[in-house]
Amino acid sequence: MSFFSRLFPMPLHSLLLLVVWLMLNTTVSLGHILLGSVLAIVIPLLCAPLRVPQPTIKKPLKAVSYVLIVLKDIVVANVEVALLVVGPMRRIKPGFVAVPLDLTESLPITVLASTVTMTPGTVSAEVSKDNMWLYVHVLDMPENEQEVIDLIKQRYESRVKEIFGC
Repeated sequence: MSFFSRLFPMPLHSLLLLVVWLMLNTTVSLGHILLGSVLAIVIPLLCAPLRVPQPTIKKPLKAVSYVLIVLKDIVVANVEVALLVVGPMRRIKPGFVAVPLDLTESLPITVLASTVTMTPGTVSAEVSKDNMWLYVHVLDMPENEQEVIDLIKQRYESRVKEIFGC
């Protein structure tokens, strides 16, 4: 490990800290540049041991297409939920479903759970302690809960697996 990488374990974070410090103080005086530089070096050094290694994105273009798919699903789900909520309340059949997970790493599971939560009509309630199940609350549960499981696994989880190379 080189001297530079030991001094700056997170160089982008250090640069960002310095820029934010200067913006917060609305000055670029020598004193603030020096103090901001010291903070930009010391804070990442103190935080570096706390970092948990995360898997990297193996296919960034797949990530872009995933974001576009999720955005489309959010728009469609907003319309569906609005129509459901405006209609008779007896039509709403909420429920919970346990989705078995093929993902094992924390970051991909978090991305999947966040995606489910961002899509109106569903909320990720919990991930089991062994990371084998994602519990999802569904606003309008279909007759066959397997439909919800298949949708989450095929539309989202399979793409997250591709993106992270799991």
